[in-house]
Amino acid sequence: MIKLHDLQFIPFITEDEIIVAIDKISEKLNKDFADKTPLFISVLNGAFMFTSEVIKRFNHDCEVTFVKLSSYQGTKTTHQVQQLIGLEENISDRDVIILEDIVDTGNTIEVLSNILKDKGCTTFKIATLFFKSEVYTKQINIDYLGIDIPNRFIVGYGLDYNGLGRNLTEVYQLKSNTMTNLVLFGPPGAGKGTQAEVLKQKYDLIHISTGDVFRYNIKNATDLGTLAKSYIDKGQLVPDEVTINMLNAEVDKNPDAKGFIFDGFPRTEDQADSLAKLLASKGSEVSAMVALEVEDEVLVQRLLERGKTSGRPDDADERIIRNRIKVYYNETAILKNYYQKQDKYFGVDGVGAIDEITERLSNTIDSL
Repeated sequence: MIKLHDLQFIPFITEDEIIVAIDKISEKLNKDFADKTPLFISVLNGAFMFTSEVIKRFNHDCEVTFVKLSSYQGTKTTHQVQQLIGLEENISDRDVIILEDIVDTGNTIEVLSNILKDKGCTTFKIATLFFKSEVYTKQINIDYLGIDIPNRFIVGYGLDYNGLGRNLTEVYQLKSNTMTNLVLFGPPGAGKGTQAEVLKQKYDLIHISTGDVFRYNIKNATDLGTLAKSYIDKGQLVPDEVTINMLNAEVDKNPDAKGFIFDGFPRTEDQADSLAKLLASKGSEVSAMVALEVEDEVLVQRLLERGKTSGRPDDADERIIRNRIKVYYNETAILKNYYQKQDKYFGVDGVGAIDEITERLSNTIDSL
């Protein structure tokens, strides 16, 4: 993680991935302009590193010039593009290639396109290292595309945050410090489901239950659901990769969420690592593992009482109940140690009235 001015950024795209993207673009440019002498127009300041690498890889005669346009202040676009350094070359009847560091809404590309047309350039190509396809709003075609990325603020490889970060050879994304992501655990009968609903409403979080996610995907025959069912039908465990992809889809459905409650996942250290990587890719992280703690005998009595009305056979058999509790502790012991090492494990007394338990959980969450 790095800090630029007042903000923190986490790794997002490696230098190796960037080089592969530049190689791909350069190969196509060499092929398409083999018998021509194109004019490369580099959009400053961000595209200087990208331009340098493309030009070094171009194997034919060419010319290079620069324009400077700006629409960003800090981490936000103003949507007002200003031309700071203009285009002086005669570009009529030229083979023109625009080199952009990043294309998001397309406002800069639209302004530059109009400038070129006003100067007599009727056809031109656009090459960009990074492309935010989900927010691109223009009809102008992007001819050479390096890496399609989500709509996140990034720095590095020419891109900056208020002047800093351009010299970084890898790309970093803004770390979200506002999301509260909880891994919620509790043994059978601890009231985890009830508390998850309360916390979801109180903190405006998205509750993601692994069981619910599986049932939804299988019932609706999504690609991931069909894949998961193929393992289940064979009596096999669903691979972690399938599960994490389902969770990733759920997270992506809520891009503006204030945070998530993960219920039933992770169960192993490998799954915890996968969840950490998933959230890191969104610029966030697990805030805490919160576990409701209730004595075994209290749990047994709660479940036996629940079994009188729930209709669930596993709530009516004390032997099954005790085995479920044992399995829970065997699983969570590993994760408790995992999150304790990160100072992210919090045990909360789960005995008492619902609002009393909620208050204890809230005190823990508020302290994060």
